[in-house]
Amino acid sequence: MKRWYGKLLGFFAGAALLRSNPPLGALIGLLIGHAFDTDWFKLRRDNPYAVFGLTDEASDAEIDQAYRRLISQYHPDRMAGAAEELRRQAEAKAREINAAYDRIQTLRRK
Repeated sequence: MKRWYGKLLGFFAGAALLRSNPPLGALIGLLIGHAFDTDWFKLRRDNPYAVFGLTDEASDAEIDQAYRRLISQYHPDRMAGAAEELRRQAEAKAREINAAYDRIQTLRRK
């Protein structure tokens, strides 16, 4: 478990807010704190690592290897003789791959 402070704050906040029944308030606060600790309420943004089939613990070499593999597979120039719809899909996928790679590089610089 990475985070625990949401549960602690929720426990005390719930007990304080529901003064008529502090144990119930503490339990509700504990559940809400757990939800925040596990990112249930986090706005779901695209996970750039998921595009490459990796986790955020992946090394830079693994990310570079996955990027090269995918971009060589979906690069629009490889689809030069294919149907127009396939070329559009390849261009969209290549844009997604490049955006994910740029996002990962930005996150790693921080």
